[in-house]
Amino acid sequence: MEFEKFFEADDHSKKEWGARSRSLGSNIYGWFARDDDYRSEGAIGDYLRKTGKLKTISDLVQEATQHRNKAVANLANELDLKNDNLDQLQVKYNERTMSLSRMIEEKDMLHRAFSEETRRMQRIAREHVQRVLDEQEMLNMELENKRRRLDTWSKELNKREALTEREKQKLEEEKKKNDVRNNSLQMASEEQKRADENVLRLVEEQKREKEAALKRVLELERNLAEKQKLEMEIEELKGKLEVMKHMGGEDDAAVQKKIREMNEQLEEKIEEMDGLEDLNKQLLTKERSSNDELQKARKELIEGLNEMMSSSRVNIGIKRMGEIDEKAFLNSCKQRFAPEEAEIKSVELCSLWQEKLKNPEFHPFKIIPLDGKHEEVLDEDNESLHELKDEWSDEIYDAVTTALKELNEYNPSGRYVVPELWNYKENRKATLKEVICYILKQVKTLKRKR
Repeated sequence: MEFEKFFEADDHSKKEWGARSRSLGSNIYGWFARDDDYRSEGAIGDYLRKTGKLKTISDLVQEATQHRNKAVANLANELDLKNDNLDQLQVKYNERTMSLSRMIEEKDMLHRAFSEETRRMQRIAREHVQRVLDEQEMLNMELENKRRRLDTWSKELNKREALTEREKQKLEEEKKKNDVRNNSLQMASEEQKRADENVLRLVEEQKREKEAALKRVLELERNLAEKQKLEMEIEELKGKLEVMKHMGGEDDAAVQKKIREMNEQLEEKIEEMDGLEDLNKQLLTKERSSNDELQKARKELIEGLNEMMSSSRVNIGIKRMGEIDEKAFLNSCKQRFAPEEAEIKSVELCSLWQEKLKNPEFHPFKIIPLDGKHEEVLDEDNESLHELKDEWSDEIYDAVTTALKELNEYNPSGRYVVPELWNYKENRKATLKEVICYILKQVKTLKRKR
């Protein structure tokens, strides 16, 4: 109708077309084609019958309705297909989450068994060390008694120096033998002392290695403890061998036999330790593979949580380790500047310090001895941090130092922000079990809403 009215207002409608059929000129005429036009003779009627069909308004409305209904039906079918695919994906997701839950439960069981086995091995190690120390004490007492007897024999030989030449000769030979024995005993005592020091050193190394191995799996800890036990036994056997070598001459058959037996036992212990080292390497490879799988799982959960996060007020979420909290800067700037200016100043100051933290040359940490070890702690006397605390507030200082500690812990070399699964309720790193339980809870909530 608007089309037809346009030409009527310009005097170029159907009426003018008929009236001016002989003097139309170059103007354009237009009108809404109706039944009489469709059935008319001439070029207009021929064109309309060739290119179109004569329809009523109700026919057009009915065709549009049918077309719309067909489109709605197609969309409904497509929606059903999408829902079916979504249900299949949900089933797969539930299977994966259940598998992860089972893996976490198995890991917890292994950890408990590992703790119990660690305590048992520590108790056995203490008993073994105590037994070794008792045996060493007995050997020391035995050496001391022999030294006293030799001193007594030396005194008796000195008293017999007034005898005949032949007896003096015999006494001289006895003295030389006693001197050789004294030297042998002295060397044996020194070797025993060195063996004691080696055993004590091994005990200390064993304690340090056990402290470092508390995070390993149960099999690795057991084999490591057995390896350390073999090393102690090997050192002990070496010490005893040195003692046995100096206890008697080469022609002492009993001593030589004992030395051969101890050498054979030592070789067996060394072969057993080599086998344990191979087994430890295999376990370390498995442990690295398990750690890689756990890290991949954590990465997938971080990506999934990033997509699911709809609100910041959650117990389990993603924390960007090393990112400065802007609220501290905003709160301090609001106390000094107008509200509009405070937001700009806080963003500028926060961005400035965030870029400063990314610089590897800015490393305000120092090494201090702590409980016999060296630990890296924050240098509170650093000039930049000291100026920040004096110029602004403790809240800003705490936000910057917290982000700095997180960067030093999670990414000291790259100095860029690292996402981490976080338990905001307890303010700590979230476990995989906690994250999976949280995701399952969110999925159930979404199902109920749908």
